Amino acid sequence: MAHKQFTMDDIILIEKYYLADVTTSRIIEIMGKKQPVYDVINFFKTGKNSKEFWEQRKTKQSRCGRKRLKLSVEEEGHVEHLLRQKWSLDMIANHHKADSTFLAFSMGATTLYRRVREGMFDKHLLPMKGKRKPNGHKEKRGKQAFTRNIAQRKIDHPNVEKEFGHLEGDTIVGLKHKSAVVTFAEPLSKMIFTFKPASRKAKDVGRVITDWLNHLPAHFFKSLTFDCGKEFSNWKDISNANDIDIYFCDPGTPSQRPLNENSNGILRRNGLPKEMDFNKVSETFIQSMSDERNRIPRRSLGFKTPMQVFVEEIHNNLGQAISLASLQKWAERTFCPSAV
Repeated sequence: MAHKQFTMDDIILIEKYYLADVTTSRIIEIMGKKQPVYDVINFFKTGKNSKEFWEQRKTKQSRCGRKRLKLSVEEEGHVEHLLRQKWSLDMIANHHKADSTFLAFSMGATTLYRRVREGMFDKHLLPMKGKRKPNGHKEKRGKQAFTRNIAQRKIDHPNVEKEFGHLEGDTIVGLKHKSAVVTFAEPLSKMIFTFKPASRKAKDVGRVITDWLNHLPAHFFKSLTFDCGKEFSNWKDISNANDIDIYFCDPGTPSQRPLNENSNGILRRNGLPKEMDFNKVSETFIQSMSDERNRIPRRSLGFKTPMQVFVEEIHNNLGQAISLASLQKWAERTFCPSAV
């Protein structure tokens, strides 16, 4: 068991006893430690004093412990580049676990975050810009009654948490509440989808959703879950036109659509801010925002990208009847048109 080291006062006290010709056994009895006392006494016998003993010990201590990890010039440049591509440090440090061709770093995410705090990298390049909302944060929304509550979803789809194809939906509102972007998120793959309706009116929001679903195979997605916004008041028309179940969260509970709520925050910080008039940007630009996020690896996905997992889920649901390569090409054309 490691002994507790003497303080500077202890060493000075031992020196006084030594100079006063107190026996070593008596000093050990007073100090209560055998070996440390012998070490100090033997040091004094060489003609040195307590100050020199203390300085020697501090010098030895400075050589102990793990050496500070350093990033190579290549690694530092790579981190800077990926941060500007909106990757988190966790993704950067661990993506090599899912992709063997990716550069493996000499330090983990925790150490990289420490380097940010030390000023090596600009904290404003981080996804959260160095800031986070407090735990338990809740937003208050306008209340509106809907007949198909989210509680019914668990009854209709008992395995909803483990089943592919249950989308969470919402809108991101633009400048002066005059424009909006419709957003969806698929929980298992973390895929994000963004669309530009002609306006915030329910008929235009419903039209853009129906047009999208019409271009997909029947029952490709199993359900949609929205918040209680009035822009989804035409939900029955969407449900009937596409033969899909639609549910609504309880008022003021964004936590019932956690992935969609989090994804909207990411999109807000990375290209779709509140100050933007979405009427003045193209559909291609709107979709490119989600395409970019879908190509960034996620820790919760084993450091795979949402697109990778999305294709794998489709492959599994089709019983592997179609090759992964073919599904990848189809998914790129269908869900990432801005990148094709």
